[in-house]
Formats: sequence, structure tokens, C-alpha cells
Amino acid sequence: MPRLYPSIVLLVGVVISLLLVQSAAAAPVTPLVVAAGDSSPGAKARANYTCDGLDDHVEIQAALAALPEGGTVVLSNGTFNCSGSVAPAAGATLLGQGPEATFLEFSQNGILNVSKEHVTLDGFHITGSGYVNTSTSTTLDLDQWLGVLTIYAGDTRVYNITGTADASIQAVFLLLHNPNIYTPALEGIEFVNCRAVDTGTYGFLHNAWGSENRTIQNVRYENCAAINCGRYGAFNPWVTGFDFAELNDIEGLRVTNCLAEGNLESGFHFEWDPEKRDCVFINCSSRNNGQKPCPEDYLVGDPDFFGSGFYLPGGQVSLINCRAEENSAFGFLVFNPGGMLLYNCTESGTGRVPTTGTSLKPISYCILQSMPVPANPSIVMEHCRSLDSNGWGLFVCGTENALIRDFILTDPAGIDGIGAVLGCSPTELPVNSTIDAGISNSTIDEAIPVWFRDL
Repeated sequence: MPRLYPSIVLLVGVVISLLLVQSAAAAPVTPLVVAAGDSSPGAKARANYTCDGLDDHVEIQAALAALPEGGTVVLSNGTFNCSGSVAPAAGATLLGQGPEATFLEFSQNGILNVSKEHVTLDGFHITGSGYVNTSTSTTLDLDQWLGVLTIYAGDTRVYNITGTADASIQAVFLLLHNPNIYTPALEGIEFVNCRAVDTGTYGFLHNAWGSENRTIQNVRYENCAAINCGRYGAFNPWVTGFDFAELNDIEGLRVTNCLAEGNLESGFHFEWDPEKRDCVFINCSSRNNGQKPCPEDYLVGDPDFFGSGFYLPGGQVSLINCRAEENSAFGFLVFNPGGMLLYNCTESGTGRVPTTGTSLKPISYCILQSMPVPANPSIVMEHCRSLDSNGWGLFVCGTENALIRDFILTDPAGIDGIGAVLGCSPTELPVNSTIDAGISNSTIDEAIPVWFRDL
């Protein structure tokens, strides 16, 4: 009988062990099903957990707690009334039947809380209302400063979710770096086919608390929309559709095929102080934003009023094939550009719905510089168009090292008979700037020498 050497026996054992491990890994994890109180009898019969329409977050949370690592909780058709929060475990998936079929209604300060990594949310509708400040003399309650969906942890996927909220909470979708909950930098977040609609608050908001790891990185939005945010009541006077940098810095942002429409203030927005690096928008539309009346004493550039399709205060931001349509005060409002690109962008009808109670005249493309900018060129604007502006089609003021090529201005209403103004005044001229503009049915006020051609 042949002798089996110990090394061969050991090798056979290792192979068998690997095969067993691979077999176990390949075995699918059976989802746990939670049925809504108003779901069908058949759905309830198939469910592992059945809700009764009261405190439904308890059953959902129990299912999430019972999952093996990487497991899925499936929510049935129907409405889940959640008077508390739902918090998925690391690696969990929460899967509904679609935003028109599965509804999570949060009340009593309940939210969908993602504070663990590698979570996936897919296919349901969220609503939040009636949030209250329960702070006392010894405790601080910050629930009103959260979102109906609040994401603290990295590597989160959010697909096919529609949400709304009243004016009692800061946002529908919130990315928040809170070092007391999640210490690393917040990064690797993905939104696909998500919508915030008819809200009393911000649609999509990024923010950071604390002093470390304040840069939110590598966030992707695809085919998302913020519609009528703050239009019918507002959390504060500055509600926007998308706000990508409130107190946080932002780096590696990608926004593709997204829409901002009918929002109280800006459609797409960044705040002034945060750093913006490597932020790219492709094929995005912003229309009919700036529903808030303009202040009587407003001066162009005042930070208390936005009224813009795209509000871009500094940084490295690129807009490619983007459109601004019928926004109240500005199509594209740019401050202190630090290496910006607007390529093949179009504007139409800025100021078609007048800003009420003010003498403000709309500006389609407004580029302002009030502090030194080291980037050269500071902004490149190429193959962009303005059509039927109700004010100036282009205003460039205080700007250094601007490069504007193949800009076409068609039929602006103008201000005092002027369709565009290049330079703040004859004594404050853009420096080292080149502007190549095509003009149709308009006049450019040449505070600086430019190259232009009649169409």
C-alpha cells in the first residue's frame, strides 16, 4: 500500500477546507421580510416580521439586528409609521418595492440613521415631519439639524429613494461628518435616481461638525433631482436644492444628469468659506430657482441672497454641458474663481419671472472677483450661450486671468440698453483677460477692449 506523506495529507486537508469555505461563501443569504400593517394578507403571510402601523421602526430594527453580515431586509408594499429611528448595521441592505410602493413615515424625531459603513438603501419613499427641539438646561438636542436620511459613515449607496419633509428639520438627505459618531473622513457616498420633492427644507445637504476630517470626499450623484425645496415653507430663509458645502470642505464631487427646479434659493449651491476641489457637473439643469423675493437693498454679490441656478463662490469647479433656465436673478453666479471651467453651458430666460419688490436686474453669467486668485486662468468659459436674458447676458467685474472663448449672446433685454458689461468701470478693469464674444441684437458696454463679432 502506498505511503501517504504528511505533507500530502496536509495539502488535501487545506484544499477540502477551501472548497468548504467557498461553498459557504457562495450560498445566498436569505433576506428577512418585513410587512407593513396595510400590506396584503399574502405579503404578511410571507413575512418574517409584521408591523401593525404603530412604532413600525421596532420591527424593522429587529429584522436588521437579526441579519447576518451583508444581509438584506426587504420591506413590503405599504406604509411603515416610524416614531423612532432606523439604523442599519454595517454591510446591511434595506430594500423596498420602489418609491411609489414602500413608504417610511418618520415622526417624533425619528430618522433613517446610517452610522455604519457599507450600507445600501434602495427603493422606497421617506417622509419626515413634526421634529421638535427637546433641549433642556443640561442637554442639547440637535435632531432638527439632521436629515430624514442622515449619513454619517462612508461607503454608503442610496438608490431609487424619493423623500420629502416639512420645515421642522434641516434636510431630506444629509451627509454629515460628526466626529462623535464617525471619526474618519466621510467619503465614498453614492446617490442614484434619488429625489427630494415639495419640501420645507434643503433637498440634499453636506455639512461637517468639529474641527478635524471636515473634507467630504468622493461623492457621486447621478440622475437625482431637488424640486420645490423650501418653496412652500422653509427651515430657514436660504433653503437650496443641493448644497454641497455648508461647513464642510468638498473634494472629488461628481454630479451627472441632475435637476434642480423651483427651489427657494439656489438650485446647485456651495457656501463661501469651504474649499472646493475637483468638483465636476455634467449635463445638469437648474431652472426656475430663486423663488424668494429679493431684498430691497440688495447689491450684486450680497451673500444673503442667491437667486441662482448655479451659485459658485470660488474653488475648482467644472460645469460641462449644463443649463440654467428662467432662474430669478442669476443663471451662473461665480465669485473669485480659482480654476473654474464652464464648457458648452447654456442659459436662457434668466429673470423671466421678476424678483419682486426690488430694482435688481437679472444677470445670466455673472463673474465677480473681490480678492486675489492665484489660478491662471482663473476661469475658462468656452462655447457657452445666453439666449433671451431679461437683463445682462454677461457681467465680468474685477476678474483677473479670465479666458472666455466663443461666447454667444442672443437677444438679451439688457439694462439701460446694454446687453453685457465687461469690467466694473473704466478704472477697474479685468487684468490679462481675453474675451471672444458673438453678439446678436445687442450691445456690449466695453469697459475693456474685447474681441467680438456681430452674428
